[in-house]
Amino acid sequence: MSNTLPTPKILLVDDDPDIIELLEYNLTKEGFDTASATDGLQALEVAKKFKPDLILLDVMMPKMDGIETARQLRLLAEFKDTYILFLTARAEEYTEVAAFDVGADDYVVKPIKPRALLSRLKALLRRDSQQSEAEDKLEIGSLFINRVNYTVLNDGKSLVMPKKEFELLSFLAHHPNKVFSRDELLEKVWGSDVYVVERTVDVHIRKLREKIPEYYIKTLKGVGYMFSVDA
Repeated sequence: MSNTLPTPKILLVDDDPDIIELLEYNLTKEGFDTASATDGLQALEVAKKFKPDLILLDVMMPKMDGIETARQLRLLAEFKDTYILFLTARAEEYTEVAAFDVGADDYVVKPIKPRALLSRLKALLRRDSQQSEAEDKLEIGSLFINRVNYTVLNDGKSLVMPKKEFELLSFLAHHPNKVFSRDELLEKVWGSDVYVVERTVDVHIRKLREKIPEYYIKTLKGVGYMFSVDA
């Protein structure tokens, strides 16, 4: 019986056929299985059939832009944990923050540098296999955090939480009463090979506070964030 791992599946979403062709060529050469879509609405339909492990998503597209497409994908349980990497010419900070606000895992600005992009993709895809098996389940306060199936319960009620929010909560909860700066959280949760702005941390903290009792995550002005079970 073969122990070969499944071929990673990547969905490419861009309205520029030249970019799709370039990406397909480089990804196929590296052994990835690819599918493509030219707008957000088509991307949703293709994703449901193709079931990608990672989605490369442009921002400016007809019919439905990338930000809205990512938001729609994250509303579907089957794509809650799928990696989403934005690949776009939009370099403004507010667009990058908006992308992470709807659940992006990474954000890359065009023009495309194939080798660098492949490095980013591989870093995202191997992150799951590098997760420590220690402390897979944690009960702290009213929260039950299960790293095995990426679920969180609050007072027994299941919470819908995209992967990056889950990883941030899990990391903080596993280090209670310790303050982490934004830079430290970016390093520990997003990784040193993913380049995102510090405000990304603030966005995810805000999202967590909308879902769990607010007192769990305390802000120390000028320092960072801390998980606390003291109401």
